[in-house]
This record gives sequence, structure tokens and C-alpha cells, in this order.
Amino acid sequence: MTKKSIYKRLLISSDSQFICVMLVFAITGSLSLYVSQYVVNAFNMDLVNMSPLVFWPVRILSVFVVYQVLLIIVAIPFGQFNYFLKVEKKMLKRFGLNLN
Repeated sequence: MTKKSIYKRLLISSDSQFICVMLVFAITGSLSLYVSQYVVNAFNMDLVNMSPLVFWPVRILSVFVVYQVLLIIVAIPFGQFNYFLKVEKKMLKRFGLNLN
């Protein structure tokens, strides 16, 4: 894959925007795991008290929801709010949620 094809696929127009987008994705991914652990702990859920068949789907769902929120929040300081708002809408549309 060439640089042009990657930029076209990601709807990115410059090298600086590419760096910002990659930083937002990296920070959000790590931060979402960290924050979702606090969410799960706030509801007193852990593998000792719950069945793994209940715990892991709840944990994965909490990571997904926290990731969606943090993606927009982390994008703001990098000046990529509009880009990630489009990404969010596209992603949620694939899950059957249309936010237009």
C-alpha cells in the first residue's frame, strides 16, 4: 500500500493530520482499557464475584462504550474533532445506529 492509498482510505489530507490521528487512536485505546476498569470496579464486578460468562461480555461492552466517548474527547486537543465525529458516525452506522 502506498502512502496516497492509505491517506485516501483514512480520508486524511496531510502528514501532520496522519500523525495526529494515529496519536489519538493510540492514546484512546490505552486510556479506554484503563478507564473501563474503573467503570467495572465501580459496579463491584470482578471474576471472584461473577461468572466469567457474564463478566467478560460486560467488560468488553464497557471498553467499547468508554472507547467511543474517549475517542471524541481525546480528539479535541489534537484538533481532530470533526474527523473523529465522522469516524464515530460511520462506525455506529455499521452497528445499526444512525445518528444523523
